[in-house]
Amino acid sequence: MGSVTWRKSSYSQPTQSDCVEVARLGSAKAVRDSKNPEGGVLALKRDVWVALVVQIKQGAYDL
Repeated sequence: MGSVTWRKSSYSQPTQSDCVEVARLGSAKAVRDSKNPEGGVLALKRDVWVALVVQIKQGAYDL
């Protein structure tokens, strides 16, 4: 994934280390742990990404 441009959420603070980063892969999205950028990457099709974002905004994954 060498030429992929990763970005953190605009909600992330520069000093926070518990963030995810997102990159565009054509029509899909890739997600990785910002603390471990060389670790695994989760690739999601657009419709799955949209559904995940909706669920997160609805609080489905709040701890």
